[in-house]
Amino acid sequence: MSHHEDNGHHDLMHSMQDYRESSRQDDYLRGVAKVAALAGPSQADLDTPVGKRVRALREEKGLSLADLAQRTGLSETALGEIEDEAASPPLGTLIKLGKALGMKLGTLIASGEDRPYTVVRAAERPAMSRFASQKGTAYGYSYEALAPQKKNRSMEPFLVTLNKADDQVEPSSHDGEEFIFVLDGRMEALVGDAREFLEPGDSIYYDSTEPHLLRPVGDEPARILAVIFSQGR
Repeated sequence: MSHHEDNGHHDLMHSMQDYRESSRQDDYLRGVAKVAALAGPSQADLDTPVGKRVRALREEKGLSLADLAQRTGLSETALGEIEDEAASPPLGTLIKLGKALGMKLGTLIASGEDRPYTVVRAAERPAMSRFASQKGTAYGYSYEALAPQKKNRSMEPFLVTLNKADDQVEPSSHDGEEFIFVLDGRMEALVGDAREFLEPGDSIYYDSTEPHLLRPVGDEPARILAVIFSQGR
């Protein structure tokens, strides 16, 4: 073999080695990407504030605040506070916003992936508190989402802590159905004209189209499992 041919053979073998190493690296990177996809959305995605999601979806659909106010029955001021993160809307309001924007409730809480299941570890539950505005009214509960990473879900499970609410909080209604199971404490459920008192182990299921309000009995908080069904789109 001539010196020229030997150099050519050496270059070919070197190129093939580089190709194999490059292929292994590509395979490794694809594997990392696949594992990352299976892990679900990034924490940054889950931490995106609800208000920013509402504004992004509204602008994506070419709607003004006035348009959204007309669709939801909420005032432009209230909607502006939500989008500016000056107000944290209760779940019923989020359901109305989702319907008005053609989205399910879960889209407003956190975007997810098209996966057959999702696991949320106890230390990883996104916690959200409900308040009317920076100045003011306490809606009387905070909640932890139990399935924020599952896309296209029809049920929304939450762990909810009911606290004493301001007196001006009124029963509200929205599309869907709700199931409540009491874990700790005592609570009162106002559904339509009915008033029910529930203790640990008790449960209640009602149409969310009925005006409803949940609150603890007395000054002590109550802890419940709440599952909301909303078809959305």
